[in-house]
Amino acid sequence: MFGKILIANRGEIACRVIRTARRLGVRTVAVYSDADARAWHVEMADEAVHIGPSPVGESYLRGDRIVAAALATGAEAIHPGYGFLSENPDFVDQVTAAGLVFIGPSAASIRAMGLKDAAKRLMETAGVPVVPGYHGEAQEIVLLASKAREIGYPVLIKARAGGGGKGMRRVDHPDDFSEALSGARREAKAAFGDDRVLVEKYVDKPRHIEVQVFGDNFGNAVHLFERDCSAQRRHQKVIEEAPAPGMTPALRKAMTEAAVKAAKAISYSGAGTIEFIVDASQGLKADRFWFMEMNTRLQVEHPVTEMVTGIDLVEWQLRVASGEKLPSAQAEIQLAGHAFEARIYAEDATRGFLPATGTLHHLKFPDAAPAHAAMRIETGVRAGDAISPFYDPMIAKLVVHGKDRAAALAALRKALAETEVAGSTVNTAFLAALAADADFAAGDVDTGLIGRHQDELVAIAPPNGEIIAAAALAASGAGAQEPTSDPWSALAGYAHFHTVERRTRLRYGDEAILARISMRPDGRFQVALEAPYEEVNSHDLRTTPRLARWPGHVTVFEGAAGYNFAVPDPLAKADEAAAASGSLRAPMPGLVKLVRAGSGDAVVKGQPLLILEAMKMEHTIAAPHDGVIAEIVAEGAQVSDGTVLVRFEEPQT
Repeated sequence: MFGKILIANRGEIACRVIRTARRLGVRTVAVYSDADARAWHVEMADEAVHIGPSPVGESYLRGDRIVAAALATGAEAIHPGYGFLSENPDFVDQVTAAGLVFIGPSAASIRAMGLKDAAKRLMETAGVPVVPGYHGEAQEIVLLASKAREIGYPVLIKARAGGGGKGMRRVDHPDDFSEALSGARREAKAAFGDDRVLVEKYVDKPRHIEVQVFGDNFGNAVHLFERDCSAQRRHQKVIEEAPAPGMTPALRKAMTEAAVKAAKAISYSGAGTIEFIVDASQGLKADRFWFMEMNTRLQVEHPVTEMVTGIDLVEWQLRVASGEKLPSAQAEIQLAGHAFEARIYAEDATRGFLPATGTLHHLKFPDAAPAHAAMRIETGVRAGDAISPFYDPMIAKLVVHGKDRAAALAALRKALAETEVAGSTVNTAFLAALAADADFAAGDVDTGLIGRHQDELVAIAPPNGEIIAAAALAASGAGAQEPTSDPWSALAGYAHFHTVERRTRLRYGDEAILARISMRPDGRFQVALEAPYEEVNSHDLRTTPRLARWPGHVTVFEGAAGYNFAVPDPLAKADEAAAASGSLRAPMPGLVKLVRAGSGDAVVKGQPLLILEAMKMEHTIAAPHDGVIAEIVAEGAQVSDGTVLVRFEEPQT
């Protein structure tokens, strides 16, 4: 076993690797950028090395600096985590050329599976079924469009490099093909440095089911059963589970055998995942699955496999990379119970899942799993940490295990309802709604489920009088900004003045709320609210509110939802002009990738004006109303959240 390893990653996966390494007695070296100088993974590691500025291209993607850090600290091997350089064969070559061990597959294996088109041709040769489509080298638009017609619409344009839903577009009609292809190419180029694509048949009711495989350097390869990753938004996973609901013995046998065959075809060593698309329109059948791609690394969702097999995949990675054989034979790997993983992101589900930033002023996870269930929280952040625009906005992975799917799902719902995050917009309410969705609960899941039910899944009931009263009571402590779970403590100091009424102003979204708080003779606080809300007495509240106070805000938690109330500073003057409808502001920090209109142009509501790239994904910014553009931001500009992108001319009177 290694004595010391360097982890070429950050956040929760770096923390995850450190925990296993520590248990095995392996010392760890962390690397960090400017933005991560005080990150948790830096604190957890035995040593840490600064590798550059915050942008990934100047830090976590600098293989030369990472290798130099490993050599300088005496590390024997490098664990890549996932993302960043984890599937970059040139980096693997750098590592091995320096006399270090790459904790993962060989550069040759990564190259064999790194490009989707070449990988599919290889799998066809190996006898693994692949999705009908065009996987060739030629990239002329006329050829691609004709291939799409041959395949039959709808089709899926996919970047041939990388994954994570980047560079992917569904096209339903030939007239939309050119525009979709341009967008997919731009996004693929930005994310992977390669704008080439492939075109495939879009499966009507697709299930995304993947098989965890593991190989060693002695020619052995096994599978650790399957995971279902069909619950996706924007082609990115949000809840994964193992095993796949409705899996039949025949399909499991065919799929796992194909996965092991794929791994052996490239002499694979280490942890890998074979991803399949399954046509579930007529149930799960052994002849209706096709190879999509192989992820030649550890997956984000690997904990669900660990929960149902009892195997630490990171430990296996370290053992295999250090020269050991696979710790278990296929017959020794057993499937037990059911597990779910929910990805908690800083994002606004009500605004198309736009990534969010902010400081995590309050962060609280469930203290314990429900009875007869197990739970683990995978995170790389703590209360007080910031969600940066430079990296993926994941806050944590909430993982639960139960004796069966129903028990695991109940544990997931309870855990989400007890999770509290304040300081950034998060997706916990959306995750809870998905976990409660009737189709999801029944296991009737496919990649289109979220899209079909999106309006209901992202809807959040407006705050009722009790929630507003709790926020008002908490906000009424003048000047107190410390987080607290006791909303009444802020009222200390004026409780004896029964005739004094304290007026507290709140803002929930665009709604201004006035609350008048007074003390009744019987000791209860009375909160009078304007219509349509009713008066609330503190002792009439059903439960003690769960809430957090943070600078200028109060967040009240109701189930998995967090209601954020701004507490206006009465001494501050509002900049009404900045909020006027005559301007369009950036919904998030990002890079202006493409501008489609110019000064003086007349535009109509809904017309695309520009494309903003944030966290390697493209977001179309459209006109909020009809008007004439007075000014528009320049292409290539780096903008922050709230930056004016477009200013419209004032209507002529």
